[in-house]
Formats: sequence, structure tokens, C-alpha cells
Amino acid sequence: MIHPREIIIAPIITEKTGQMKESDNRYTFKVSINANKIEIRRVIEQIFNVKVVAVNTIRYKGKPKRLGRYEGFKPDWKKAIVTLAEGQSIPDFEL
Repeated sequence: MIHPREIIIAPIITEKTGQMKESDNRYTFKVSINANKIEIRRVIEQIFNVKVVAVNTIRYKGKPKRLGRYEGFKPDWKKAIVTLAEGQSIPDFEL
């Protein structure tokens, strides 16, 4: 079984995600590329002891990068936007 901290990699804290948290009670996380919505829901509820209403995921392709004459790509990654039940919050979300 996968450890919960392997599914949730890091919170994504930007100005836009701060507004989403304040207005819609939605939190954003960088998650494992192989994680599905059910696993993400279960892990968020287990780690933060909250009730999750919905999970939306977005996959991003890695951008091309160069270092001198060497070319490559940054890794693909996945973002999860988690909507919590009314009155629920994650207090440790700030860095």
C-alpha cells in the first residue's frame, strides 16, 4: 500500500489559491502523477481529519528546458483541487 505522504507531495500556495481558499473553501495540492481522485480524497481526509466534498485533478506536461547544449524536459506533474465541506478547514495550510 502507498504511504499517504507519497500521494500528497506538497501544497500549492499562490495568490490565486489563497483566494480560492477564502471564497470557495478549496485547497490545492501537488500530487503523485499516478494518484486517482479516490486515493486523493481518502488521503486528505486521513491526514487532515476533514470531510472532502469534491476532488478535481489537472495533469501538466513538462516544459522543455535547456542547459547549454543539452536539451530536455521538466517532469510531468499533477495538481489536485480539493473542495472541503462547509465549515471545514486545514489550519496548517500556510507556509
